[in-house]
This record gives sequence, structure tokens and C-alpha cells, in this order.
Amino acid sequence: MITNFIKTVDEYGITNPQDIVYENNGIQNTYAELKNDSDNLAAYLDQLQLPREKPILVYGNQKFQTIATFMGIVKSGHAYIPVDSHSPETRLHLIQEIAKPALVINVEDPDFQFTNCTTINQKQLANIFKQNNNYRIDHEVKGNENYYIIFTSGTTGTPKGVQISHKNLLSYINWMLNSDFNLPKSPRCLAQPPYSFDLSVMDWGPTLAKGGTLVALDKETTDNFKELFQVLPKTRIQVWVSTPTFMDLCLLNPNFNETSLPELSHFLFCGEELTPKTAQTILQRFPKSHVFNTYGPTEATVAVSEVEITPRILKNYSRLPIGVPKSDTKFTIIDPQTGKELGKNQKGELIISGPSVSKGYINNSEKTASAFIAKNPRQYRTGDLCACDEHGQYLFFGRTDFQIKLHGYRIELEEVNVHLRHQPLVKQGAVVPVYDKNHKVKQLIAWVVPSKNVKDNELAATEEIKAGLKKEMLSYMVPQRIIYKTALPQTNSGKIDLVAIIKEVNHS
Repeated sequence: MITNFIKTVDEYGITNPQDIVYENNGIQNTYAELKNDSDNLAAYLDQLQLPREKPILVYGNQKFQTIATFMGIVKSGHAYIPVDSHSPETRLHLIQEIAKPALVINVEDPDFQFTNCTTINQKQLANIFKQNNNYRIDHEVKGNENYYIIFTSGTTGTPKGVQISHKNLLSYINWMLNSDFNLPKSPRCLAQPPYSFDLSVMDWGPTLAKGGTLVALDKETTDNFKELFQVLPKTRIQVWVSTPTFMDLCLLNPNFNETSLPELSHFLFCGEELTPKTAQTILQRFPKSHVFNTYGPTEATVAVSEVEITPRILKNYSRLPIGVPKSDTKFTIIDPQTGKELGKNQKGELIISGPSVSKGYINNSEKTASAFIAKNPRQYRTGDLCACDEHGQYLFFGRTDFQIKLHGYRIELEEVNVHLRHQPLVKQGAVVPVYDKNHKVKQLIAWVVPSKNVKDNELAATEEIKAGLKKEMLSYMVPQRIIYKTALPQTNSGKIDLVAIIKEVNHS
């Protein structure tokens, strides 16, 4: 169990200075370099005498310099806001306006300019890293002080900055280090999710805490299938972290298996639902591996429950459970209308309480008050529809607030999507609403990436999929149209981009 994440990682720079902390495109960096660069940045930031409670925005990507920047910031007693360099400019300015950072560090793009805020650019940062400061860590981020702030999408279109403290982070990382996961000693872990997506904490958190190596794949590599499939066998990774959607893309390559990645022993998934089909394929390709399905909102620090997907779990569940909560965390299922606590096998809203629950959204007291319950321990209303079965396993059924009405019938879109993805002919799929001029839903459309070539017989394929759906749900929930695609759009964090699909089907 660790009590200070910053000092734990820093110590490896002294005791194991030549161990590799980061690999990216053939470039390796050591723990000594991580300590040196972060020490120099922390010393520079101290000289600026920035207000301690003010965060620092970091504009970067999957490079070592980004991780070193994060460490330098928290050593100097500040929280950082990770913003991916592929983000739309409008979103960047919104985040800057909401968070009011004391400083911007531009790790990546020498041409992009931030307005109305002091900025350290790429060249300046490189010069800071070259200094030689023997930095003493004595005022680092501690306790309930913010460690990082990650901005998520808001229902109104305005992003919300989730504040995660050092205490929150420790609760999460110590859980990852325990025997539930049994991660390798000094693991080599895939670092694929962008650092602006909190799934990335699942790779860098436990890996750095154990003195391991982050093997980074940048967006340019993951977007190029040919390059991706050439690079993966060279990574020698032991731990895989990604969304199920990214895994599905990798499984398109029949050579993605134990032969090409013999050291890969652990698969960790979060961010969206893991299907039995995906889990089964992984266990067939990697029969000695451990596959974990985890669940958790950003507001509760990455993940708060887990279950290892075994043949027994696959046999007993048609929809994979999200597992049991970690030992310091409590799950409560309530009726979202009355607030009454519900019993076993009753669907309701999931409430999370425990030390990994965020203090709330930065500079947004209204949203914080509506989503968080100020008790001890603090509670978060997830808005997720869940139930606990007789075995103590929690099940996820979609969002309590992601519902539509079609011809008077209330439909949970996530439920329809789950059934769609269960169909043998469907490799990937998403069901979205089509609206009429009065903004009412007039039909449901499915976009499907088929599991085999149906180009010459789409009508028969559609009939087969609809027939399968009608066996699993009410007829009014079955999409009226199925459109076949070679791929579905993705967000920067690797999830199916439902917003993009909705926009396209409603403007075609």
C-alpha cells in the first residue's frame, strides 16, 4: 500500500534510475529522466509563485514530455488539467474559460496559441527540462488537494471539470495494486487512451506505482490499422488497457493472439460495456490470460468495481456483470423517483460512496450540488441503471436519463444497443433516433459493422438481425432500418461516437 504517489514514483529515479519508464515510437526514457525533468519543471513553477489552488492546463499527447510535465506540476503543489492536442479549438477555450488555469503548458503544438493566459511553449519547456535542480519534494499535492481535473462532456454541451484529489487517486491505485488484479511486477503496460480520458489513469497509475514501463501508442498509430498491427507485436506488453471498442478493432486481425504477444497476461476494460462476444474471443486467442471487466464514472476516479471474466461467468451471464465494488466503496441502488433503497434484482439508480468519490466539478457549484450528496463518506449519483443479483454481482442496464419515447413507448437506447451487439451478424453496432421536424422520434436506425460480408445480400442479413432482435425485445424497440458500414465513428477516447451518428442520420 502506498501513501504518497508522487514520492513513490520519484523514488524509482533514485533506486532504479536506468529502468525504462516510457517507450514511444522506439524512443525510451528512464526513471532518472522522469525525475530530472519533473524536478526541473517543479523548481521553475515554484519561482513563478502561482496561487496553489489554481490548476495548470497541459496541452499534449502520448509523449514522455507530457507525463514528465504532469509529475513536475504535482510536485510543485498544483493540479493539472490534461487536454489532448486533437481536441477541437472551441472545447479548449471552453475549458480554459471554466477552469481559469494559472498557466498553460503547451507540450505538443508550437503553432497553437492560447489567449489571455501565460503559456510555456514547447521550446521553453525543453529548456526548462535541461536545467539541473536538486529538487526537494516538500510541498507536493497532498490529501484532499486536487491532483488532476478531467473535463467530461456535459448534457448541456458545456464540459464539466471533475476534480480528483490525491486521496481519491490513492484509493484507486491501491485497489489496482491488490490481489484482485494480481498485476505483474514492474509491468509493461499499454498506454493507448489519451491522457484527457481518465481511462489512461488505469495504465499510468498502477504502472508507475510499481516501477513499470508505459508503452505508448499515439493516435496516428492507432488510426492506421496496418501500422498498428505491425507495431503491437513489438511492444512486449504484459497489461492491456483500453475500451472494448478499441479491442474489437484489434481483434479484426487474426494474428492478434498469444503467438504474437506471448507476454500479454492481463486485459483491463472500462469506459463502456464489454460484450460476451469480445471477452470470449480474447479468451480463445489468449487462453492463459486474465480478462477484467471494470466499471466506474470519472466522478469516482476511473473504476470502482471489477469482475474477472471466466468461462463460468460467460456461461451464467448473457450480459456481463460489472462486478463487485472495491472494499472501501459502497454501492446502493435506489428508486430514482422516490429515493427509496431497493433490494436484490431490482433495477434503480446506482449511488456510489467512498474515498474515491470526487469533491465535485470545478467552478460549477450548481452541477456539483445536483450530482453529489454531501455526506461522510461523500456520495455520487451516477445516473446509471443497475441492479445487484443474488450472487452479489452488479449489472449495468444503461442510463436512467438516456431514454426516448417512440409512439408513446419509453425506450432505453442502451438496452436496444446491447441486444443489437449480441446478434451473430453484428461485429459493432449502434442504434440512434431519427427526429421529425417537431423534434419527436419518428424511427430508430441501426448502423452496423457486419461480422461477415453481406454486401450482396443485405436484405437477408437485415431480416436475420431483426428476427434475432424480436426474440429478445418488444417489436417497437427493433430499429426500422439497418445501414451497413465498414466502420463506426469513434471519439478521441475510443468509444463509439453516438453524437456523430445522431447528427449524420438527422441531417441526411
